[in-house]
Amino acid sequence: MKVWAVSNQKGGVGKTTTVATLAGILASRGKRVLMLDLDPHGSLTSYFGGDPDSSSKSVYNLFQQGPQCADTVVQETAIEGLSLIQATTAMATLDRQIGASGGKGLVISQGLAQLYEEYDYALLDCPPMLGVLMVNALAACEHLFIPVQTEFLALKGLERMLNTLKMVIKAKQMKLAYTILPTMFDRRTRASIKSLRSLRETYPDTISPNVIPVDTQFRDASLVGKPLSMINPRARGVVAYNSILEEILGESAVLKPRAIAS
Repeated sequence: MKVWAVSNQKGGVGKTTTVATLAGILASRGKRVLMLDLDPHGSLTSYFGGDPDSSSKSVYNLFQQGPQCADTVVQETAIEGLSLIQATTAMATLDRQIGASGGKGLVISQGLAQLYEEYDYALLDCPPMLGVLMVNALAACEHLFIPVQTEFLALKGLERMLNTLKMVIKAKQMKLAYTILPTMFDRRTRASIKSLRSLRETYPDTISPNVIPVDTQFRDASLVGKPLSMINPRARGVVAYNSILEEILGESAVLKPRAIAS
């Protein structure tokens, strides 16, 4: 099982869209994909028809009952090959509950270990804040995608995310490869073009050479609870995400994600 996480400390940059679309493309290729919604807001859960306000089987159970219950909280979606462990709003209380007791940074890793033979990929949709859920995601994944909207305020959010990465990685003495993923690019606007240029100049070794364009079809897909790749595989947004997958799976010579070491 390959484990990928999608994270940024700024909301609204395309994290859930990235998880849903990559998962949909992988499923269409015959892969078994498990999605984990680690955000208490539950956008990914809502995307696939769940309700984070009432879910009785969720990521929260892994922390309350132990990672050995992982197989009991997995739920199938309406899409063949796609499974989901939902979020619940109760997850927002985990940091307060766990407090200084520690020892909960590997719950997601241990839960995924229970399911290792069942899935080809696990995709983690992370919350936009540093806490026990993000720490778990970073500890569990082997590759991190950082979606960044091509606009000025999102660039500032990226700086915070990278600082968080360095801090967590140093504390946990781990290594992690990551890819900065420019999203919501609109070539018609000067702001998008300028922001993309700035990203490429500042992070030349870790930014994806591919860009996710503005595509209103992503919104339409979320309304019907299906990945856009299942509705219109030729949509320009889907084509872009397919290229992202080829970068990672093909270990493109153009993109060699840098591993941050402690």
